[in-house]
Amino acid sequence: MKKFIKFGEDVEGYSIPVLNEREIRAAAGILFLMMFISIQAAATRGEFLMLKYAIVIFLTDIAIRVLVNPKFAPFLIIGRLIVRNQVPEYVGAQQKKFAWIIGFILALIMLVLQVIVNSYGPITGMICMICLIFLFFESVFGICIGCKVYSWIYKEKAQYCPGEVCDVKARQDIQKTSGLQLLIVLGFIAYIVLTVYLFDDNFRQQPFLLFGSEQVAHTK
Repeated sequence: MKKFIKFGEDVEGYSIPVLNEREIRAAAGILFLMMFISIQAAATRGEFLMLKYAIVIFLTDIAIRVLVNPKFAPFLIIGRLIVRNQVPEYVGAQQKKFAWIIGFILALIMLVLQVIVNSYGPITGMICMICLIFLFFESVFGICIGCKVYSWIYKEKAQYCPGEVCDVKARQDIQKTSGLQLLIVLGFIAYIVLTVYLFDDNFRQQPFLLFGSEQVAHTK
C-alpha cells in the first residue's frame, strides 16, 4: 500500500524522491491546450459546457497526483509516453507537490463555483487566468511558479529544481543579456505598437474569398 500511495520516485543517486520534469512539462502543455480552448469558448461564445468538463478532468488528474501517486495520473502517463525517448530531467518531488496542491485548491474552487453552483464571474475568471499562466510557464519555459513560491518559503528544503535554479551560481556567457539585446526587445515592442497605430483600421477590414463568387463580386 505504501508503494501505491507515494509522492515521487526513488532514483539511484538522489537522496530524496524525484519526478521527471520532461513528462511534467508535456502534461502541462496538454492541460494548457485543453484549458485554453475551453476558456476561449466560454469567453468568446458563452459556451461553458467544455469548460465544465475540463475542470472535472483537470481536478481528477491533479487529485490523483496529490492524494494518490503522480505515476498514476493520466496526463503524466501520457506525458511519459510522449517523452519516453528523452533523457529524464529529475526534479525534487516535494516542491512539485506544493505547486500541485495550489492547483488542486484552485480547481476545487472552480468545481464548486462553475460546475456545482453553475455560476461565473470575476473570481472564476481570475482563477482561470492564474491556471493558464501556471500551465503556460511550466510547459513553455520550464518554470514552475508554485515551486518558486515553495523555495521562497522553505529555502533550505528546495532541492533539484528545474534548470538547477535552486543552486546559486554565476550565469554562463550564453545566458547573459547585453544592453543591445534589451534595446532590440524594446524597439520590437515599439514597432508592434506603431504597427497597431498605423494599420489597425486596415487590419479590421473583413477579408474576401480569394477564389470564388465573392471574389468576382468584390472586383466588380
